[in-house]
Amino acid sequence: MSTDLRSEAISRLLKPRSVAIIGASGDPQKTSGRPAAYLLKHGYAGKIFPVNPKLDRIGDWPCYPDIAALPEVPDVAIVLLGAERAHVAVRGLAALGTPCAIVLASGYGETGEIGAQRQAQLLEAAGTMRLLGPNTIGLVNLTDGIVLSPSGALEMDHFPVGPIGVVSQSGGILGSLLSRAAARGVGLSKLISTSNEVDLELSDFINALVDDDATRVIALYIESIRHPNKFRDAALRASRAGKPIVAFKIGRSEAGAKAAVSHTGALAGTDRMYDALFRQTGVIRAQTFSDLLDISAALATGRALHGKRIAILTSTGGAGTLVSDSLGMLGFDTPAPDATTAAALRALQTGDHAALDRNPIDVTLAGLEPTLLRGILKVLLASPSYDALTIIVGSSGVAQPELMAGAIQDCLPLSDKPVLAYISPHAPEATAILTHSGVPAFMSAESCAAAFAGMLHVQQWQAGYAGDAGTSCTSAIQAAPVDASDLPTGSLNEAQAKQLFSRFGVRCTRELEVSTPAQAEQAALSLCGLVVLKLLSNTVTHKSDVGGVAVGLSAEQIGPRLVRMAHDVERATGELPQRFLVQEMVAGGTEWILGMHRDPLGIAILLGQGGVTAELFQDTTLRLLPPEGGLTQLEALSMAQSLKCWPLLNGYRGSPLADVSALVNAIVAFSKMAAQLGDRLVEAEINPLFVLPEGQGVMAADGVASLR
Repeated sequence: MSTDLRSEAISRLLKPRSVAIIGASGDPQKTSGRPAAYLLKHGYAGKIFPVNPKLDRIGDWPCYPDIAALPEVPDVAIVLLGAERAHVAVRGLAALGTPCAIVLASGYGETGEIGAQRQAQLLEAAGTMRLLGPNTIGLVNLTDGIVLSPSGALEMDHFPVGPIGVVSQSGGILGSLLSRAAARGVGLSKLISTSNEVDLELSDFINALVDDDATRVIALYIESIRHPNKFRDAALRASRAGKPIVAFKIGRSEAGAKAAVSHTGALAGTDRMYDALFRQTGVIRAQTFSDLLDISAALATGRALHGKRIAILTSTGGAGTLVSDSLGMLGFDTPAPDATTAAALRALQTGDHAALDRNPIDVTLAGLEPTLLRGILKVLLASPSYDALTIIVGSSGVAQPELMAGAIQDCLPLSDKPVLAYISPHAPEATAILTHSGVPAFMSAESCAAAFAGMLHVQQWQAGYAGDAGTSCTSAIQAAPVDASDLPTGSLNEAQAKQLFSRFGVRCTRELEVSTPAQAEQAALSLCGLVVLKLLSNTVTHKSDVGGVAVGLSAEQIGPRLVRMAHDVERATGELPQRFLVQEMVAGGTEWILGMHRDPLGIAILLGQGGVTAELFQDTTLRLLPPEGGLTQLEALSMAQSLKCWPLLNGYRGSPLADVSALVNAIVAFSKMAAQLGDRLVEAEINPLFVLPEGQGVMAADGVASLR
């Protein structure tokens, strides 16, 4: 199906003019009776066609005996039949020309092989008709009052409508978010449960929400991304449209990952790969489930956070300290007012009960005086000392939340700075009133900090987007392919691996292969200076663990050392080695690790602190390869700069500057290799990659690779 036709089908799904309900019940207490009841309850103005051969009518609607008897082709059909019969209804709807069907039944890919066969049967039956589900709770279009779901959360009479669109791979979570948002006063636009995603999936609805005028922020509940490249394209499209994405990804622990897979029957990628994917597409990762709504609510205001300086206005000292501490943990500053701002605040003070020249700005006994509150807000919003404002509402404030909300609302038009509120006592009603008034309010100090962090992320991403995000290495696409056809398959030994790396432009150490002590001595003489002796093996990866590495050897020392190494390796492995490498010794650089990681999400390049401590310190970063090819130099540089060990390259404590440009070129070359070889490259790693002082380049001193 063409992109235009697919988009048209999804548009019909989100805003249907007519809905058929296959397997409808006349009892609104039953799951099969709820969709019709909820459509009526929430004011759906389109046509409803219940289908049930046992009933003549459901409410005011005539009930049709089968799909063929429908008076017209519906825009959407909700299929309420079990997994053993749903495909029959889907086939009938497709034959009728129905654009979309929602299949609620479970018992498909999430249950194992038999369920996977049912899922394939369902997809085949649909033909060109689009499917939402199976194993879904449906969707809710709050913007237009259209509910295509039996979720019990829809028993509520009213939901706040707003600019946050939600896509969830869990049906139950959809109802949870709907009810939580309503209780908090957070307005939503659309909610879609994709679940097993036999056809329509996460990326389809990200694109739909990008095109939706009523949606300004997109919130995602993710169990597994089945189509990483589609997700990447959709997320970058959302970013270009100025619609930030906030994602809560479950499965960070091994137990959570298994639970996510069993729920939807999808392959799970490692959590660090999701971090890399989100980082490269500008997606804000919510660290807790509550963050998903909290960050989205803050972003929905449309206000931009341009810095880290936050003013805290409080009527309770302890809560002010809580917020200040939470902000500090995420890297924000809470500076005292500048002299001009402090003078303006003091001029508002009518007694000695307020502390207006410090931060938190404490109005303990004057917090409910509207004139003072408005005056302080105006000063803080105009102050050059602050990029945003947090207002703490204490016990006295929650007694009259409309008073607080009104005073704050009056001042919002004076500035575009973000304004958030922290409700210190547990007061859900006050929280909802403030949020509904345009001031996102939170019931924990940590939520305020997380919301500000999300807002800052959006600005930093947008600032760097044009020069970095979503780009690919054009040289990796245009350059002539490197011939690696003569290399053997399977695990390569170190010499073969470095030959592969060298062909793609990574500089490697000079070395000679030897078998006897005499050959080793001659090799050391030809290389000049001290050398390294290594075991050469296609099966032993960690040579130092079996006594297979010796450094700093002279030509006189290397022969006896080879004999000793052979015995050490035989004792450790049970096999007497026959081949060794004599290698020039590299000195004066820092050790790095450069590798590739394969995952259901794709191929990633890994960079980090190398040497024998690489696994101990685990200071590494991942960057997913784009579909078009390798990484750009800008992407490679940003990888290095993101690491804790970056200062070691940048003159740490007076050390010489390292050859960063050579490291960047090596990363790009290595990524080009991974992109060109694709599935043929099973694994590849350089460790250590010595980064030498500026102007001296880099040197791959060891490496492993495996080719299909």
